[in-house]
Amino acid sequence: MIDNSITEGVIRTRTKLRQQALISVFNEFDGKIMKLGNGDRAEKYNKMLLSPFSFYRGSAYLFYFDATRQYFPYHSSPERPTWIQGDLHFENFGAFRSEDGNLVYDVNDFDEGYVGSYLYDLLRMSVSISLVCRQLGYSLEEQWDCIETYVKEYYKQIQAFCDGKDDPGKFIIDEDSAKGPVKKLLKKLEKRKAEHFLDKVTSLMQDDRIFLETEELKVPGAAEQEMLEHAWPFYQDTLNSRKKAPEHYKIKDIAVKHGSGTASIGLDRYYILIEGEGQKGAEDAVLEAKEVRVPVPAYFMPYSESFWHYFGHQGKRVTATQQAMHHKADPYLGFFTMDDRHFYVRERSPYKKRIKLEEIDSFEDMERTLIIMARLTAKLHARADADVNKGLLPYHSEKEIARAMGPDPNPLARHLSHWAAAYADQVEIDYKLFKEWAETGVHGS
Repeated sequence: MIDNSITEGVIRTRTKLRQQALISVFNEFDGKIMKLGNGDRAEKYNKMLLSPFSFYRGSAYLFYFDATRQYFPYHSSPERPTWIQGDLHFENFGAFRSEDGNLVYDVNDFDEGYVGSYLYDLLRMSVSISLVCRQLGYSLEEQWDCIETYVKEYYKQIQAFCDGKDDPGKFIIDEDSAKGPVKKLLKKLEKRKAEHFLDKVTSLMQDDRIFLETEELKVPGAAEQEMLEHAWPFYQDTLNSRKKAPEHYKIKDIAVKHGSGTASIGLDRYYILIEGEGQKGAEDAVLEAKEVRVPVPAYFMPYSESFWHYFGHQGKRVTATQQAMHHKADPYLGFFTMDDRHFYVRERSPYKKRIKLEEIDSFEDMERTLIIMARLTAKLHARADADVNKGLLPYHSEKEIARAMGPDPNPLARHLSHWAAAYADQVEIDYKLFKEWAETGVHGS
């Protein structure tokens, strides 16, 4: 006969130890490393309290703390790492306009780009699929099916790159190649005018534009504005190609951007208005300058001396990651240093949009979306290697990944689907433990 008092004591101790580990990780990263004040931590944690998936999005360091301490049989060689996205999840894919003006669907966040096993991108993405499926009311078997669809399609696309059937340097998802919700999203964005976002955040004043002051956009202080303007020539020198006249990059107005994403809270972000080429104010562009720090995976992956030699500047790391992973990268990608802090710059695309869960009407819609996400994941990994001019990795990552995955995708897919669903259970438990702690407001203890 089982003594309930003993089992209850074991569960209570296990729960207490997990909560203490969770609190230690949050205090280390949000407190000591990110140096978030109580106000910023409260803002971040309120966003994370919205759902287990929101919690998962804002706690990449907890995922890596757990995942790097577990054994997986499908890791690629540490001697030949992959350039990974670093924070791959369901909501880091979206639509935007590429350099040549086409509407495409791809990964749209590169802040955590680093080198390590390809498997961590697949693991993090697979857990996010499980959590999203739960929000949609899917059964455990349906969660497994969705993850396995993603993993098998990734495997298939990696093989296509290895066999030369597809070229990662030319691979894109546009309206012609998309299906399901992604195709609908791109088709819908076709009707959006380029001025859509510009009109939303700026106003014409005496035939010229300035930023509107709102809850999200504020006027920076004079000293802050002066520092940014002083750093701006350096940014222009980092551009890969300056196809426009110098006057095009002249700063017309600056706004401090509030209301950042969950993981970006505590990092400064600016909107910068620059001159268009048409009549006054008609074709102005909005750029976003975002502060960036050391990527979370770097604290857990094997140390790469060559990576840090190239990318000691974190803004350079982010822009290089995007340029390596995208066929047609943003022409405004660049970086600068301001007040000893690292920033990168990108265009704030008027076409930026991601799929909302309510737009996934059926299980078939979900599978079609995951197939596209899987192909794009494979493209990121296969492209950011020797295929890139002056590439950091002198080999083809797809071949290393194919070797690690083995000759049959089914065991890999089954292993990842079951692990990810089990880890999603842990995320839900952690979410409750986090909620208990966060709602006390005692951060740093």
